[in-house]
Amino acid sequence: MEILKFEPFLRTMVWGGDKIARYKGISTDVPSIGESWEISGYREHETAVKEGRFAGRTVNSLVKEFGAALVGRKVYETYGNEFPLLIKFIDAASDLSIQVHPDDAFAAAHHGPDAKGKTEMWYVLGADPGAYLYSGLSAKLDPESYAAHIADDSITDVLARHDIAPGDVFFLPAGRIHAICAGSFIVEIQQTSDLTYRIYDYGRLGLDGKPRPLHTDLAKDAIDYKVYDDYRTRYKAAKDADVPLVDCRYFHTSMLDLEKEFDQDLSGLDSFEILICIGGEGELHGVEDGKSLPICRMRQGETVLVPSSITGLKIVPGKKGMRLLTTHC
Repeated sequence: MEILKFEPFLRTMVWGGDKIARYKGISTDVPSIGESWEISGYREHETAVKEGRFAGRTVNSLVKEFGAALVGRKVYETYGNEFPLLIKFIDAASDLSIQVHPDDAFAAAHHGPDAKGKTEMWYVLGADPGAYLYSGLSAKLDPESYAAHIADDSITDVLARHDIAPGDVFFLPAGRIHAICAGSFIVEIQQTSDLTYRIYDYGRLGLDGKPRPLHTDLAKDAIDYKVYDDYRTRYKAAKDADVPLVDCRYFHTSMLDLEKEFDQDLSGLDSFEILICIGGEGELHGVEDGKSLPICRMRQGETVLVPSSITGLKIVPGKKGMRLLTTHC
């Protein structure tokens, strides 16, 4: 199989802005893009291949046809015909709601056996002056005190607030209260799920002019009420090296900041790999069954899927270098 590019699904949100279009270098009629779903197997918003011999095919149709050759044997046995990860760019021109995601068990119990929870991570691409986000609790709560803070509009007083800068990383396991706030531009890597419990929305109206629904009671039982010492993911940046960022049961994510050619041996991975170009440009030279594949060119703002059948990848950065997030199951 070839390296695959997908046509992103651009999602208008009440809090969206214009950073995504500028970052990706695209023109669009979509106002206030809040999210660009780069690769998605979520059934309501599947993404389709942009070019090549599979142009127009959705990612799940390819999983169904090629199975382990596309996603890896263990991944296919675990997730079946639904692609397991969802990749987004998110531009918050104003604050997103305070929210929490359930874990798999809670999702299945309350939304049916096929429902999945949502564990995710954020990589900060850009931050306006003074930008911050919320992740986790700053004070110990229980379900009753949580409900009281919702009732008197003081929930943000007990959330851990983090000033942000490009390169910051946050891991958000299911159950952690969080919110992306105004001036934040991020990459989000998550389970294939859109199951979100909106806790607090500042009293604003949605695009339809009506208040957006809240899920206060469901959230009460889904929240992890433990207070942790540090909610940031710490890592040491390095040039021309694979720098691990997040390692969890759903995905494994690294950073590549390249100025010279970089070789990846993917023969033992037993998974697809996703590459998200967050700076610069370059070329991808893949090898399958000992044969060279057509060169795939990437630039800032593009995301590609490297099928499991590709056993080797040479990444050749352009003259100004190339920065990538890589992730797999």
